[in-house]
Amino acid sequence: MNIRNIAIIAHVDHGKTTLVDQLLKKSQTLAAREQIEDRAMDSNDLERERGITILSKNTAINYQDYKINILDTPGHADFSGEVERIIKMVDGVLLVVDAVEGTMPQTRFVLKKALEANLKPIVVINKVDRSAARPEAVVDMVLDLFIELGASDEQADFKVVYCSATHGTSSLSPEISTQKATMEPLFQMIISEIPEPKVSISGPLQFQGTLLDYNEYVGRMAIGRIARGSIKQNQMVSCLRNDGSIKQFRIQKLFGFLGLHKLEIEEAFAGDIVAISGLSDINVGETVCELAYEEALPPIKISEPTVEMYFSTNSSPFSGCEGKYVTSTKIDERLYREVQKDVSLRVSRVGAGEEWIVAGRGELHLGILIENMRREGYEFQVARPKPIIKEINGKLCEPFEYTQIDCPNDTVGSVIELMGRRGGILESMENNPSQTRLIYAMPSRGLIGLTTDFLTVTKGYGILSHMFLDYRPLELVSSGNRKLGVLVATEQGKTTAYGIGQIEDRGILFVEPNTEVYEGQIVGECNKEEDLAVNVVKAKQQTNMRSSNKDFTVVLKRPKVLSLEACLEYINDDELVEITPRSIRLRKKILNTNERKKYDSRKDRQ
Repeated sequence: MNIRNIAIIAHVDHGKTTLVDQLLKKSQTLAAREQIEDRAMDSNDLERERGITILSKNTAINYQDYKINILDTPGHADFSGEVERIIKMVDGVLLVVDAVEGTMPQTRFVLKKALEANLKPIVVINKVDRSAARPEAVVDMVLDLFIELGASDEQADFKVVYCSATHGTSSLSPEISTQKATMEPLFQMIISEIPEPKVSISGPLQFQGTLLDYNEYVGRMAIGRIARGSIKQNQMVSCLRNDGSIKQFRIQKLFGFLGLHKLEIEEAFAGDIVAISGLSDINVGETVCELAYEEALPPIKISEPTVEMYFSTNSSPFSGCEGKYVTSTKIDERLYREVQKDVSLRVSRVGAGEEWIVAGRGELHLGILIENMRREGYEFQVARPKPIIKEINGKLCEPFEYTQIDCPNDTVGSVIELMGRRGGILESMENNPSQTRLIYAMPSRGLIGLTTDFLTVTKGYGILSHMFLDYRPLELVSSGNRKLGVLVATEQGKTTAYGIGQIEDRGILFVEPNTEVYEGQIVGECNKEEDLAVNVVKAKQQTNMRSSNKDFTVVLKRPKVLSLEACLEYINDDELVEITPRSIRLRKKILNTNERKKYDSRKDRQ
C-alpha cells in the first residue's frame, strides 16, 4: 500500500482536530457501525472541555489504495515543542487557517518550522461558512507570510482547499456556493501534492522516536517513523542513546495506527509510523538500529522550558482532608510518570525535602499538569510561576516572547501603557477600521499574570497570543506582582454571614457563608495596597434583650470565584495556591498572623 505522512498544523482554535474528524468520517477507515464523537482526537477530558489539543496524536486512514498517516498537533504556543518534533516524521503539512482571523502568531511559528524542514505545504482555508469569512484576503495574507519567512518559489506556489470542517464541506473555489458535502478535493490534493516518504525498504533497520507514550502495562513507548528497513515484534535491536552509548534490547510490543485505534502488529516497513516498547528509558531522538548496523539519524532538538514553579506537599491545616494522594512519595511518583511522556517538562527535587521545581513551556503547560493531578485525587500546593533565568556569555538572560495583540481601536492607548509597564518592546502597529494589531517582543515574566489586566483594559474584546522568541539580557521591569493587597483570615472555622458582612466594604470576597477557612487563608481582595487581617468566622453576639428594631436579613454580594489559571496569575511571591480534588484555595506562605506581620516589617526595613 502507498503511504502519505502529513501533519495538520495551525494556530489554536483554527479547526485542525475537527478537520481530522471529517477526514476519518469521509474515508474508508471506520467500520460500518463505528461512530465518532466530535473532536475524537481530543481524548483527554481537559482537551474536550477547553476545546484545545494538548498532546500530539496520530491516526491513519485508508483512502483508495493509500494509507494516510495523519498527525494532529497542538496549536497553543506552550505545546509548540510537540510541533517541532512531529515535522520530523512527515513529508508534508496541511496548514489550516481561519477564514476570518487569518494568520496568527502560531501560524507563523508552525509554518516557519515546516518551511525549514523543506516540507510540502497545502493550505486549507477553514470556516468559509462564517458570515465574516474573507477567504481570498486570507490567502493573500498566507502568501505574504510565506514570502516573509523566506519560502522557496516551489513552496510559495502552494495549492489551496476551501472548507468548513464543522459541516464537512470542501471545494477548490473560495465561492461558498461551490462547497459540497465531501472531503474528496482534500484527499485528492494530499495524494497528488504530498510526496511519498523518502525511505529505503531494503536496507538495515533505522527508526527514530519522535514522541513518547506511556502506560502501566508496557511502560514507555517511542512513536516515530521507520526511516529504513523493517521492524518485527521480538526482534533484538540496538539503541544509539543521546549520550553516545549503545544499548541492546528486544522489541516487546509493536503497534500500528488505524482510525481511532492502536493495533498490535507483527511487522512494519520503512515509511510507516509505529510505536515500540521494550526499553524502559528510551528517549526522543534516539535511533533504533539492526544489530551490527548501528548508524544514528540526525539528533532532534527538544524545546527547553521557559517557566518554572515550585510544587510541595500540602502544609495547610486542612492537609489530607480532601485528597487521596497527599504524601511526597505519591506526588514524586506522579511527576516521574509525567516526565516519561512529556519531554518538554523538567522535574527536580529540592534536596531531601517535600518540594520540587517543575519547569515547562508556559503557564498553560504547567496549569494543565496541575489540573490533571487534581482530578486524579492529588493534594499539594504550588507557588507563583517564574521565568527561567540563564547565564549566557557571562550575562544573566531571560526568555522573551513574540507577542501579537488584536484589540479595539479605542483601547490601544491603554494596551500600550500596560505592555510598557511590563517591559514590552513595541515592534509594529497595524490599524484596521475597527481593530489594531500590535506586535511586541515581551519578557516572559511580563506575561505572567497579564491576562486579567489585559481583558480589563480591552473590555474583554482583546486577543493576545505569544510564542517563545529568544533569550535576552535581563532588565529591571515590573515583576507583574498584584498591586492590591488581600484579605487574610485570622481564625479557623466556618465563615458567617455576620463576619463577612462586617468586612464586605473592605474589598471583594472570595468565600461565602458556611465555608471552612483557616488562619492565613486568603478570603478576598483588599481595596487598598496593603494586606488586611480579617475575622470572617465572627458570630453575632446573642443576648436575651429584645430590640425595638427587628433584625433584617443580611444581603451579601456574590463572592468572586477564581479558576485555577486565575489563581496562578493572582498570587504574589509570598503566597501559594493549595490544590485539592474538591477545592482551590489561596493562602499566605506564613500562616500565623503575628509571624507574618514580623516578617513583613523586617522586609520593609531592608
